[in-house]
Amino acid sequence: MVILRSKEIRDMDLEDIQKKLDELRAEYARNISKSAAAGVYENPGKIKELKRTIARVMTIMNEIEQET
Repeated sequence: MVILRSKEIRDMDLEDIQKKLDELRAEYARNISKSAAAGVYENPGKIKELKRTIARVMTIMNEIEQET
């Protein structure tokens, strides 16, 4: 999954942002479950970046919703 930047997210409409958020959450859940099953984090940097991207998307969604 390509990590999204703020400008890219702001260029999307709200429906596309919601779909992307669902995809990011699913990927995050897969990585967490894989790491838990293995007992060792395979790629903690990716997990951290996914969490940050999810937070970035949610923040921008809240900003857009408050504007309307």
